[in-house]
Amino acid sequence: MTSNHTDCHYCLQSLRGRKYALREENAYCLTCYDSLFANPCEECKQPIECDSKDLSYKGRHWHERCFKCAKCSRSLVEKPFAAKDELLLCTECYSDEYSSKCFHCQKTIMPGSRKMEFKGSSWHESCFVCQYCRQPLGTKPLITKDNENYCVPCFEKKFAHYCYSCKKVITSGGVTYHDQPWHKECFVCAGCKTPLSGQSFISKDEYPYCVDCFSRLYAKMCAACKKPITALGGAKFISFEERQWHGECFKCAKCSVSLVGQGFLTRQDDVLCHECGSA
Repeated sequence: MTSNHTDCHYCLQSLRGRKYALREENAYCLTCYDSLFANPCEECKQPIECDSKDLSYKGRHWHERCFKCAKCSRSLVEKPFAAKDELLLCTECYSDEYSSKCFHCQKTIMPGSRKMEFKGSSWHESCFVCQYCRQPLGTKPLITKDNENYCVPCFEKKFAHYCYSCKKVITSGGVTYHDQPWHKECFVCAGCKTPLSGQSFISKDEYPYCVDCFSRLYAKMCAACKKPITALGGAKFISFEERQWHGECFKCAKCSVSLVGQGFLTRQDDVLCHECGSA
């Protein structure tokens, strides 16, 4: 800029016929202006003269020739770049050094591109799709099977079991009974509807029953202890003239010796060993 001002505001030398710079309406010769106001370059530490281009990023300044990748030294002028630990890097160097790899295609996820995070892994948005219909999953609900992701409708279509009781999809867990899948909450006693998952139960006519309901509805009662005879109490029981006993309850009414596998006599409703019955 050619001066119409008389003197430099700082050194007071004449500006006639010389270039000068204005700051707050005051004129300075270029030498004074650079010494007073020029920003130091981050790279070469020299002042960025007023007739040079000053490139700035987050409060720091560079000469145009100094604004380059800290790793490969390629110019970053008018090019995308990334910052790491106060160093400027071109996108290629930054990607090689720091960027995540896509879990699906194993290629670098470039800075500035959208990245999906799922179960500790990173994905390109275009790679994070349903394995079956290939539609983007984004933030939709999904189900993972064998390290592959599926949208819920496709998973149900391809893999899901349907509950034998309510006919709805079983998405996790479940119980198998008579080779049929059930929701845990649907697998209940046919009598009292108490949940049976993880509990002891007895089958009758293809229906599950809790022990109490089965005993009340179907079990034979021991003639001695008056308790139901079920498979849960042991497989062996004794039957005689329409009466039944637990194996451990079938003993002489007088001396209490076990009669299992032994001869015995009856006297009214009692069973007796030969010795007691002959006395």
